[in-house]
Amino acid sequence: MARDGEAERLLRHIGATQDEPFDLARAALALATFERPQVALERYHAHLDDLARDVGAAGATTPEARLEALNATLIGAHGYTGDALNYDDMQNANLMRVIDRRKGLPVALGILYIHAARAQGWTMAGLAFPGHFLLRLGGGNGRLVIDPFHGGAVMAPHDLRGRLKAMNGNDAELLPEHYAEVSDRSILLRLQNNINLRLQRQQDFAAASAVVGRMLMIAPKAAALWREAGFLSAHAGRLVAAIDAIEHYRDLQTTPTARRKAEALLQRMRDQLN
Repeated sequence: MARDGEAERLLRHIGATQDEPFDLARAALALATFERPQVALERYHAHLDDLARDVGAAGATTPEARLEALNATLIGAHGYTGDALNYDDMQNANLMRVIDRRKGLPVALGILYIHAARAQGWTMAGLAFPGHFLLRLGGGNGRLVIDPFHGGAVMAPHDLRGRLKAMNGNDAELLPEHYAEVSDRSILLRLQNNINLRLQRQQDFAAASAVVGRMLMIAPKAAALWREAGFLSAHAGRLVAAIDAIEHYRDLQTTPTARRKAEALLQRMRDQLN
């Protein structure tokens, strides 16, 4: 891949083909090139191939054996682990650096699990569980919910319920939507949003705006992202770019009330140009 130029073409293609499947791990590497444009991707692609080959060598057929093969490869042979010590380090959401350092955030490690599993033809997807990225391996009655950050541990319903209550209070209950599968596009957006939020906490609004811009390459019809892009550009002092983003946001609104509110926001921004 010719660095960030070709990466942008790939991401925009993903954004333009909403229903077409794509290679999740290679898309995550494409996103990583924007932070490291001088670094060649060939060895990272080769590493993905190594992970797939090593998992496949086990010849696993049951969900339990498949998880054992995944954990033996990613954790045992290649040394991957969750970075609990420096959880907020932005390297943990850059797949290049995750591969270099063998540690990362749950969603980044999850992408590697998904890649290695799907390369065998196994079913694996991310889940919509709040606050912590989890995976589901297999289909039918043999499904396993897995935590890629904590050693690929299997999460039983009582584990999920306990984690949910720890995050959201004792009144929180495990609901069917917490088990819902998320799209690969949503996984990429979650990966990038980790970087975006950390940059915003550092008040680096220009860098955060660039990250949201890459998210919009993948999801150009996400109205909330256009709104966020507008506010970030405004915070960075780029008012013309902010107005352009809010115009996109307005055009994606589906009700007259929402369009009027967006137009009022636009007018306030335009007044600042005069």
